[in-house]
Amino acid sequence: MAETSLNGFGAQPTRPNGMRGVVADWASDQRAFKSASWGKSMMWIFLLSDTFIFGCFLLAYMTARMSTTVPWPDASSVFALHIGGADMPLILIAIMTFVLISSSGTMAMAVNFAYRRNRRMTVILLLLTALMGATFVGMQAFEWTKLITEGVRPWGNPWGAPQFGATFFMITGFHGTHVTFGVIFLLIVARKVWRGDYDRGTRGFFTSRPGDYEHVETMGLYWHFVDLVWVFIFAFFYLW
Repeated sequence: MAETSLNGFGAQPTRPNGMRGVVADWASDQRAFKSASWGKSMMWIFLLSDTFIFGCFLLAYMTARMSTTVPWPDASSVFALHIGGADMPLILIAIMTFVLISSSGTMAMAVNFAYRRNRRMTVILLLLTALMGATFVGMQAFEWTKLITEGVRPWGNPWGAPQFGATFFMITGFHGTHVTFGVIFLLIVARKVWRGDYDRGTRGFFTSRPGDYEHVETMGLYWHFVDLVWVFIFAFFYLW
């Protein structure tokens, strides 16, 4: 039987001796699961399943690129913008990446202010995060329009391997859909924070318990995941 000791967080069980201690080291920590809310746990499970999907997409992209005998299009040339009489390679992608990664900072600050019950700053930062997300989607739509105009299709492109178009539209489109839904839910959460639904405990969509600002944190988990996935897409698709 494990003894208990007191610390700043109350009674905590000490590590058992012998074989029971080894089992305790390798067993799951029930306290971590019991302290997590249902919504946050389900978000982690959703993100884990989404990780598998994006992983399969990126593996398919790498397999297609390494197995094709036709030359793969050069990303620096394909994604270049003609500005001031010169081609600027990957300039649009760099701006898109900067905007999306910066939105993770504003999202983290929104969570901080939410737990401080600062509704005004939480709403401002949530709206700023949503604006950055919408800007990213808008620039991605411009990128798609440019490539489609230049002849890129899911079944081919004018620069080489036909798999390029299919993998590009599949991976960036799937990610862009995630960002779009994220922007919508950011606006929903911002509206509820502004109305004080989390303070009053008004029951409804994304509101269950009084003072439950954990929904802002749960939304932040999703947004940080979307940003992290883009880092891998940027590295594998645009820099490789």
